[in-house]
Amino acid sequence: MRLPSLRSLASALLLATVASPAFAATTHAPQQQVPGVYHQQIGQLQVTALFDGTVALGRQALVDIEPGAVTRLLDHRYVPEDSKGLQTAVNAYLVQRGDHLTLVDTGTAQCFGPGLGQVLSNLRAAGYAPSEVDDVLLTHAHPDHMCGLLDAQGKAAFPNATVWLSKADAAYWLDPASEAGAPQPLRFAFALARTAVAPYIAAGTLRRFAPGEALPAGITALDSQGHTPGHVSYLLDAGASQQLLVWGDIVHFHAVQFARPDASYEADSDRSAAIASRRRMMAAATEKGWWVAGAHLPFPGLGHVRRDGDAFGWVPGEFAPLPATP
Repeated sequence: MRLPSLRSLASALLLATVASPAFAATTHAPQQQVPGVYHQQIGQLQVTALFDGTVALGRQALVDIEPGAVTRLLDHRYVPEDSKGLQTAVNAYLVQRGDHLTLVDTGTAQCFGPGLGQVLSNLRAAGYAPSEVDDVLLTHAHPDHMCGLLDAQGKAAFPNATVWLSKADAAYWLDPASEAGAPQPLRFAFALARTAVAPYIAAGTLRRFAPGEALPAGITALDSQGHTPGHVSYLLDAGASQQLLVWGDIVHFHAVQFARPDASYEADSDRSAAIASRRRMMAAATEKGWWVAGAHLPFPGLGHVRRDGDAFGWVPGEFAPLPATP
């Protein structure tokens, strides 16, 4: 994410309040949407998408693409947009395999103000307790993915979980020397990253890994660096020849970057690497028929990728009931 913009934009977002027409003169409590929870059965996995909220990203943050092309691609795509930018979801994913619970990314928690930070409450609304989570996999160390490691009191939100973070992102984001050499607008994120993992480091439950090294059973980390130095995507084996790719921040602007995967996001740490990772992940998902879960795809962010000439398209998953339990 473009971290400074994300912080300022997210702090301005408020949950909508709607007054009943029948009682226009009466003050009503803010109305809430239904819980941001969606379940999808994928082979042996029950995947629960958890909505954290939305943030506005300005179309001007798309670079290496002419503005006219952005306008044409956004035309008739009906992505909600206001003066602050395009509505962009923030999602996390809880994956249940038997009795084992794995959470991929954790949302923003208290880092970005109202309208975000809903992962923990939606996890509970889905019928799970945070203490039941066995593993937390972080795609990268940006605050909208790891601030949710902490609860409202600043304590470990997942006290019984092992937290997994790539060695490359840990080396960069947890090192004060990196902070000193980073661009000024990014520096606030380093302290947030160190604070988020502190209780897990103290408990000895933070695991640093490189792609290819052992992770919990049935999970493989794929190198998708570019958005951050150590960004990874996770491929989960669902059995019956099905797999789920939880790809993190491969896409921020879905209405543009599937059709133009060469369109960069200005906050990517290495734009060329991010483009290469996007093309590689999209091509693999298309060729192998993987399910895909995206942190910034419209909630629930579950579906497939299809070929569209030399580019790609997003195919949202169809709503489906869960299998009957015995």
